[in-house]
Amino acid sequence: MSMFCYQCQETAGNTGCKVKGVCGKSDELANLQDLLIFTVKGIAVWADKARQKDIALDFKTGRFMTSAIFMTITNANFDESVIIARIREALKVRDIWKHKVLGASQSCGCQASAPECATWTADTDEAIRAKAGSVGVLTTGNEDIRSLRELIMYGLKGVAAYADHAADLGHEDPAIYGQIVDALVATVKDLSVDDLVAMVMKTGGNAVTTLALLDKANTERFGNPEITKVNLGVRKNPGILISGHDLRDLEDLLEETRGTGVDVYTHSEMLPGHYYPKFKAYDNFVGNYGSSWWHQGSDFENFSGPILMTTNCIIPVKGSYLSRMFTTGAAGYPGAVHIGERPEGGRKDFAAIIKCAKSCPAPKEIETGELVGGFGHNQVMALADKVVAAVKSGAIKRFVVMAGCDGRNKDRQYFTDVAAALPKDAVILTAGCAKYRYNKLKLGDIGGIPRVLDAGQCNDSYSLAVIALKLKEAFGLDDINKLPISYDIAWYEQKAVAVLLALLFLGVKNIRLGPTLPAFLSPNVAKVLVEKFNIRPTATAEVDVPAIMSGV
Repeated sequence: MSMFCYQCQETAGNTGCKVKGVCGKSDELANLQDLLIFTVKGIAVWADKARQKDIALDFKTGRFMTSAIFMTITNANFDESVIIARIREALKVRDIWKHKVLGASQSCGCQASAPECATWTADTDEAIRAKAGSVGVLTTGNEDIRSLRELIMYGLKGVAAYADHAADLGHEDPAIYGQIVDALVATVKDLSVDDLVAMVMKTGGNAVTTLALLDKANTERFGNPEITKVNLGVRKNPGILISGHDLRDLEDLLEETRGTGVDVYTHSEMLPGHYYPKFKAYDNFVGNYGSSWWHQGSDFENFSGPILMTTNCIIPVKGSYLSRMFTTGAAGYPGAVHIGERPEGGRKDFAAIIKCAKSCPAPKEIETGELVGGFGHNQVMALADKVVAAVKSGAIKRFVVMAGCDGRNKDRQYFTDVAAALPKDAVILTAGCAKYRYNKLKLGDIGGIPRVLDAGQCNDSYSLAVIALKLKEAFGLDDINKLPISYDIAWYEQKAVAVLLALLFLGVKNIRLGPTLPAFLSPNVAKVLVEKFNIRPTATAEVDVPAIMSGV
């Protein structure tokens, strides 16, 4: 086979993509991304050796590692030239840490193929491409060891994404970077199954720490999300559509479009930008356009103006809007204009996208109405007395966490069916683009409490954990699993894996996961998760809704 990748939910046949990624990446790109991860593991191995000599990991290296790992997340970067350039950078960073350990004039003398070997070089693109075909997932022969290594790695990809967002906002934690090094090193050591399971849980703990840091970074800069009605219609001005997840990019774009006559609309996971108080000050911040990430083919065509992709969730770009497509940060696509990094203390330069917008017609209206969101943990806790009273009176019988990702798989209709079938005394807690499966259903409210409480992006999943922990405290319970909360999680990519590991670290059990269990879980590893945490696959709405409501 020319590639092997099974990191996302839509992987071919739920076993693995072997010729071309379902996401659209080529076999060459898949192998190059494997090589980038391989080389970052090499950095981690040498950084770990340096720690043993009391040489601390610096923020610059930690930031490089997280941004490089972030690039390999599903649907983030499709540009081979960018990945090759990043591999070259990674080799330089690796050698810096090798020299810290061995001294600049020494060679490691290693003849092994493990990442700590510093003997392979990349004089040409051809040399990089040749190496790329030999370092993939299947180089680990034992199925269970491979499964656990990849579970750690995919959790790390989510952690790296969240850490990268927090760092953009000036928040970094050496402990987060340190655990990333520990976990990367664990994936190249000859560890036992028990040791790898322990590292899976430590990665879940790091996910909790990182999500908490990102929550702090977002709320300190933009304010605590508040209940907000978001417009779904359009105005007659030219517009820019911003997608992905990066709120710092949204801030820069709003600052630069202020007073230009160009409106800004959010798409997919950028919808929660409307919930933050700081962004409400921009009168050209109009509303949300379209649906979740996989609808972007039609959404982007209809929009008519330029699109800015700030992070992952790009699908193969149609020629009809490629000339209007801009990327930045970890995102990249061949033929799309890439906006460079912001200078120290400054903003990214979005002049090109503003110029493009002014030459385009106003967006085509595809719907009207509004969505309500902004139920982060601070807002929900402001309603705590009302929520607790509703539970004690029986008006609210159950909370159902339906967070996570949307996707193209037809079986995801399950989540719409569950939301519609839940009785009127159930409240849905959501975060991530999974919400688009049901956030436009007319589900009503319970005594003024909406039956869909949207906490924000997948980046905001921490809010759902805080809400659960606060409710546990309010009801005087000693176990989070005694709460009237069920978990029915939709997953697609690696940030959802990080959130899942975070929930497991917090001790949450009885999670339903769908529309399929991850292909990277070997039967034995899946058995461990079932026995220890009672993780189970989703079934049908008819089967699951009664069980959810009874707490099973």
